[in-house]
Amino acid sequence: MAAGYDWQSVSSLEIPVVKAESPRGRLYLWLLAALGVYAAAFLTYSQTAAYAYDESYHLLAAQLISTGRTPYLDFCFPQTPLNAYWNAGWMYILGQSWRVAHFLAALWTMGAVVLTAEFVYRRFPVAGWRVGAAATAGLGTGLNALVFQYGPLAQAYGLCLFALVAAFRCTIRAVDGKGPLLAGCAGLFAGAAAGSSLLSAAGAPVVLGWMLYYNRAGSRWTKLIGFGVGMAIPFAPVFRLFALGPAQTLFNVIQYHALYRKLYWPHTTRHDLETLTAWIDSGQGLVLGLLAAFGLIFIVRRAAWTRELKAEFYLCAWLAAGLGAEVGRAHPTFPQYFLLTIPFLAILAVAGIYALASRVLEVDRSRWPMALVSALFVLGLGKSLYEDRTSNNWGMFQRLADKIEQVTPRDARVFADEPIYFLTKRTPPSGLELHYSHKVHLPAGEAAMLHILTEDEVKGLVQTGKFATAYTCEDDEITEYGLKELYGQSVKMEDCTIFWDRKK
Repeated sequence: MAAGYDWQSVSSLEIPVVKAESPRGRLYLWLLAALGVYAAAFLTYSQTAAYAYDESYHLLAAQLISTGRTPYLDFCFPQTPLNAYWNAGWMYILGQSWRVAHFLAALWTMGAVVLTAEFVYRRFPVAGWRVGAAATAGLGTGLNALVFQYGPLAQAYGLCLFALVAAFRCTIRAVDGKGPLLAGCAGLFAGAAAGSSLLSAAGAPVVLGWMLYYNRAGSRWTKLIGFGVGMAIPFAPVFRLFALGPAQTLFNVIQYHALYRKLYWPHTTRHDLETLTAWIDSGQGLVLGLLAAFGLIFIVRRAAWTRELKAEFYLCAWLAAGLGAEVGRAHPTFPQYFLLTIPFLAILAVAGIYALASRVLEVDRSRWPMALVSALFVLGLGKSLYEDRTSNNWGMFQRLADKIEQVTPRDARVFADEPIYFLTKRTPPSGLELHYSHKVHLPAGEAAMLHILTEDEVKGLVQTGKFATAYTCEDDEITEYGLKELYGQSVKMEDCTIFWDRKK
């Protein structure tokens, strides 16, 4: 046991009462200030530079829902729909803007950061390290490049992060509760994560298994039922859609992912291997992973930590492992999928920092070790944002959309993709709501039911003159569709080309 530490706080685990004028009180104010600066920067980023092309079909789906259309039944949307319905509801109230969805996603992500930091502040057993450890866990989550860049998008990352951390927090309280309420709360949040994206589905069996194994009060059966009821609530949209269209729902939720996701990635195995080894070249990923591993080893060997406290940190390890294994075997997988593990790795990492600092540096306070690690997180994020500075953003697509609106009558059809349909608020023709679906080949009747068009069918639509305006950012499409021969005028903008004035 390291000298100078108050291990008696392990048994009480109570938040110390601090005054602003005390050293610990000043550290607490610094914690609040650091989180405040992070929140301001994150919200600003969400409203300016945050963008990923794939979020556009989530936004288009939410827009279509807000205008009365039904996912699966009226258009292809191979996702669990909770996040889309959430965005659609707010778009209906606040307007069909990507800024609305980004703001909401940023709030969810910041909520996950706060819950992560607050857990460490409550449960880290070394009183002198609680504030620094909480700051590092929160900033280690919020300043992670994947979380910062993908958390504020219209995709379900922000909602899933919050729901997973909230499920974790409810679960560790549920083991001491006698009734089903806290277990139901854990199920509700675990279900909300999976109901927004199946990438987070592994969180549910992990927290349920941990809760039943470590249960210390009340009936396990009662908690199992409470968890199941809570988890079913966020899946109500899926149940309703299945009742209305079982074949369409099964395709969008299960079959598409099992059979067709890899069509756009012919070398999927090589791609997955490159993704799974990308952490070697990531400073943030390497530091966080190593610190989390050291932290887990330290916790396992630390006799002074109570069994109950160790179990809570073990749950972090199980969640990181379970979620990492699930997204790692997605075919194909992508680096941003792994952001779901970041809060739980960050919690373990603070134990790793303490283990190294207390044994190697022999310090009795957290200020300098935590400041050093936090600085590394900041520098890693800055490097990622700098490298991403020339990437596309919503401002670029807005300029394209404005030009398309200028040259196209309001009642005419446009051949475009999801960002343009969303920004111009033009309902795409059936089958053009998701360009990823064009490589799926099904019998004609089934394809029509699922609102899927093949690439040849899309080409036929363009060449039969159904579109007053055509837009593409792919030079191959210009040649393949014969757009220069079909239209009299064109303009190149933002590395894309807009064609209009259809030739007779």
